[in-house]
Amino acid sequence: MRELDVIISRYSELKAQNIRCILATVVHVDGSSYRRAGARMLVDEYGNITGAISGGCLEGDALRKALFALDRQENKLVTYDTSDEDDAVLGAQLGCNGIIQVLFEPVDYTDANNSCELLRRVAEQEVPMVISIVFNLDKSQKQRGTVLIADENHAVASKPIPDNLHKALLFKSKEVINEGDSCFGELEIDGEKHYVFIQKHQPPVNLVLVGAGNDAQILAQQADLLGWNVTVTDGRPTHANKERFVGSCQVIVAKPEETLENIKIDNRTCFVLMSHNYNYDLAVLKLLLGKTEIPYIGILGPLKKYERMLNELADESIEVSKEDLNKIHAPVGLEIGAETPAEIGLSILAEIQSVLKHKNARPLKQKTEPIHDTTANQFQKITL
Repeated sequence: MRELDVIISRYSELKAQNIRCILATVVHVDGSSYRRAGARMLVDEYGNITGAISGGCLEGDALRKALFALDRQENKLVTYDTSDEDDAVLGAQLGCNGIIQVLFEPVDYTDANNSCELLRRVAEQEVPMVISIVFNLDKSQKQRGTVLIADENHAVASKPIPDNLHKALLFKSKEVINEGDSCFGELEIDGEKHYVFIQKHQPPVNLVLVGAGNDAQILAQQADLLGWNVTVTDGRPTHANKERFVGSCQVIVAKPEETLENIKIDNRTCFVLMSHNYNYDLAVLKLLLGKTEIPYIGILGPLKKYERMLNELADESIEVSKEDLNKIHAPVGLEIGAETPAEIGLSILAEIQSVLKHKNARPLKQKTEPIHDTTANQFQKITL
């Protein structure tokens, strides 16, 4: 289950029991940090924590700050400087070397657009969404918090904010959804400066496993841990049944030519052909060719199997476009010395992640620049 889904589930439990809670969100990071902007944790009035905003180094002090803000019932921005090795609050020698801004928002259950309700609506969508969080680096000023969620067409929900601010956030939201990734903005309205974290939220990855063998069982479990939506399809009811796969999986019994009849395809739908039946895999591959929205097709098996497939497609005068050749990964997975089904599953999921994130999957120690793009931390001027 995705971290956001876990937080929303916990929020629903607390709301049902009328137990007060507060949402903490990392809204900006300057430098290095274990978690980036958008990391969240929910704290209830008894000090129980769901989610995380760091690798564990900030949670202790953040818990105290959260309970204080919950008692005061007002949004609060807290700055953590993990580059200060003498900071007794955070503990010595964290080594993160970053300045982290964390926004605390007490949750008002009577507000239909409180921060957690807005997040719930985002998580329920199957399209990219944007979450706008407005804060002020001048801590004496009002911290507006999570104020607006939008899709590419319009604002889905919003808290009461000035019209000019609403208009500016909506304009930037569309730009982020259509052209880029999450960003930070700075704008001034009626003499008041606003800082904003505009977070792009993608729906879960849809992983379709063609084949319901024992190795698919393990791969489905691993993908489920990542919060991906998993569909398993196979022509054998003895293999493709709910008893053999994790509860969240959709299991479909289908002939190869029927594979796509009950599967919705979008630009986050990835396929892995692993039926261990050459003809079955080839038949499904034919269905996938030309589907421009599919970003990834993996084929389990040796290179000779894939070469045979290409030769048979050519014999049938089926042209495989350059675009399709680029998205087909055969043999599937990264070269990590995988031998067991779990290790092979790891190599497959890592390759899919690298493709979706447009990364080359090299060792981080080979990078000469910071792990994360520091230019993305800069506040962009937003003009009305």
